[in-house]
Amino acid sequence: MTGILGELTPERFLAEYWQKKPLLIRQAIPGFESPLSAEELAGLACEEEVESRLVESVGADGKPWQVTHGPMDEEIFARLPERDWTLLVQAVDHYVPEVAELLEQFSFIPRWRLDDIMISYAPPGGNVGPHVDNYDVFLLQGAGQRRWQLGGFQGEDAAIVDGISLRILKEFSISNDEEWVLEPGDMLYLPPRYAHHGISESSDCMTWSIGFRAPSADEAVTSWADYRGEQLSDAVRYADPDLGEQDSALLDDAAIERVRALILNSLDDREQMSEWFGRYMTQTKYPDQLIALEPSLDLATLRSALAEGEQLVRGQGSRFAYRPAPDGDADRATLFVDGDGIPCSLALAQQVAQGNQPLPIELLDDHGAAELLLALTNRGSLVLEESSEA
Repeated sequence: MTGILGELTPERFLAEYWQKKPLLIRQAIPGFESPLSAEELAGLACEEEVESRLVESVGADGKPWQVTHGPMDEEIFARLPERDWTLLVQAVDHYVPEVAELLEQFSFIPRWRLDDIMISYAPPGGNVGPHVDNYDVFLLQGAGQRRWQLGGFQGEDAAIVDGISLRILKEFSISNDEEWVLEPGDMLYLPPRYAHHGISESSDCMTWSIGFRAPSADEAVTSWADYRGEQLSDAVRYADPDLGEQDSALLDDAAIERVRALILNSLDDREQMSEWFGRYMTQTKYPDQLIALEPSLDLATLRSALAEGEQLVRGQGSRFAYRPAPDGDADRATLFVDGDGIPCSLALAQQVAQGNQPLPIELLDDHGAAELLLALTNRGSLVLEESSEA
């Protein structure tokens, strides 16, 4: 039986395609039927907490490439023409469990690299212009047909159309006859900065975009420096005990080398960097989605709820990862949850962070595990829900 990569093994895909070249997979999910209708997607776009955009090739004012940010309303949808517009709804997996289930198909890529599933809807002609993304993306056709045209790798200096809020490529041409019409269940993988242009060919065209997190060097350096800076003592300062007589206005190479050493020595801490990176990559996309329980549960109430058939599952939109402790403490780990790092046993960290199965009630038999699960439940990273078997 083939998986979502068709005849390719995950090992071969990662070695030959991941961040290297595009891949078209016909019937990655044979007979795929979207669990979400166009009407339901539009309903999500009307919600205050949901991030959405409407892209029109020609706006109501006659100007090209008009973008309207959600929340949407009935008046916006009522004025739309019969073609040439696209509705994009971000992080649908955070709100619809049936959509989130698709992420399990991508377990061959670290879960902390996954960003979200964006779903777009478009009538005939709907598109967002030729563009590049700075991250890997799988484009799964959910309904209808979409024509994809690829334009090859684009460097950072690729020209962008001026005067509009979309980053549309000024020049785009199809590369090596890379043009296909995707049917429901077909999927296209694109590495970062690979130019692409998707145009709806039919009514009710829905495309699922499974994107991956890829922080920029700017974002990573800024976040790491802020994190590390909070740990440094004010007593560690620039010093120049080797200072010699010189021009009083001269900023010489020795001074630059001293401050360079100060900064590099302060930042170069492998263990602290692992702590920062785990926290950074598990920060929630929408922090407001974490809803703390008020009043908070106590352990007896949590145990009773599980005994009566409720399940303890990872909250939609929550992010989990773990890292084993340094050598010498093989049974310990740090569990990273929604931007926090929590020391615990390695076995517990693995069980909480991995997969999408409910956590077993037997974990509450261990005091340390029970307290951790209770804390994560009260903060909203774990949630109680009715069993699907009930």
